[in-house]
Parts: sequence; C-alpha cells; structure tokens
Amino acid sequence: MANPLDTDAGSELFSSYEAEFKLVQADLTQKLDQIPELSGEPRKAAIGAAERALEEADELLGQMRLEKQNIPSSSRPKINQRFRNFETDVDSYKRKLRSLASDRAALFGSRYSDNPGGPSDLQLEQRQQLLSGTDRLDRSTQRLRSSQALASETEAIGAGTLADLHQQRERIAHTGQVLYESEGYVDRSVKTLRGMARRMATNRVITIAIITVLVILIFAVIYSKFR
Repeated sequence: MANPLDTDAGSELFSSYEAEFKLVQADLTQKLDQIPELSGEPRKAAIGAAERALEEADELLGQMRLEKQNIPSSSRPKINQRFRNFETDVDSYKRKLRSLASDRAALFGSRYSDNPGGPSDLQLEQRQQLLSGTDRLDRSTQRLRSSQALASETEAIGAGTLADLHQQRERIAHTGQVLYESEGYVDRSVKTLRGMARRMATNRVITIAIITVLVILIFAVIYSKFR
C-alpha cells in the first residue's frame, strides 16, 4: 500500500490532490471489502459505486501526474515514489474489481442463467452509467471550486506580496534620499575641516614668526647693553 502522506516540500495543489486521493482510496477499499458479502442487486450497486470511486481515483492520479512537474527537483524523487505507490494501488484495485464483477453467479443471484443480459439488466446498466456520469460531474465541479478557491487565495497572497514590495521600494528610495543628503553633509563637513586645518597652519606660521621676531629683539637688546 502507499506510504502515509509526507510533510516535506511540495506544491500545495499536489498535496491537496494527494489528501483527496487518500480519502477516495479509503472509501474504495471499504467498498471492495463489502462486495464479497453481497449478491444480486446490492452487489451490482456496490460494484457501480466502486467503479465510480475508481474512476475518481484515476482522475486524481491524472491531476497529480500534471502537478508533480511543478515540484522542485530536490523534492521530486520522494513525490515520484509516492505517486508510483498510488498507481500500484489503483492497478490492484482494478484487478480486484474485475475479479469481483466477473462472478456472475454472485452478481445476478438466483436470476443468473447462461443468457442473463435481459432488458432489465440493460436498463440497470444504463441507469448506473447515468448515475456514474452525474457523480463524476459533481466531483469535477467540487475540484474546480477548490481550484478556484486556491487560485483566489494565491491571488490575494500575490497582491499582498506586491503591496509589501511597493512599501519596501518606497523605504529603499527614502533611505537613498537620506544617504544622498548625508553625503552632502559629509562633503560640507570635510570642507569645513579642511578650512580649519588651513587656518591652524596659518596661525602656526604666524605664531612661529612672532616668536622668531621676539627672540631676535631679545638678542638685539642684550647685545646693545653689553656692547
């Protein structure tokens, strides 16, 4: 039988199909287990219900086969293994159902004969086919609604993501403007520091010149006194 549903990475849509398949699988298994205990009309009805469940399982496998192509390559091996297990299960169900349906004595009960295909059997078969088609249509409608709901949810998430990206773009633009203004402040500060450095150098030169003149004057006064 297939492994339990894993919790590793995979598309949400594939996981949804997989969960739905497991529900159908459990229902189909229960129906197949009940058929051997029935005969006549109840057996026919049970076989018809099992056939419809099997058709639904086939449809879900088809959806899963398409959706698993969208799964990242790193997660695809496990997904492929689960999918092969599901296919094996469905093939087993088909063989079992064919075996149960071929038991005509149990299928027709006391009415079974070498030529059982009377008008009532034809009408019953047509009715079962009509019911099967109606059930398939209902299930397809439900899956379509689920897909539309998921698409709407995805669209809402996308709109929210776009809004977040727009806000981030505005914040980045604001940050760029602040950085540009800061760069202007830095340039002005650098110019101010350079001016201060030049003034300090000029003051230093003036100070050295004054000290030099004073020293010269002191030596001149001393020289004049001892001459």
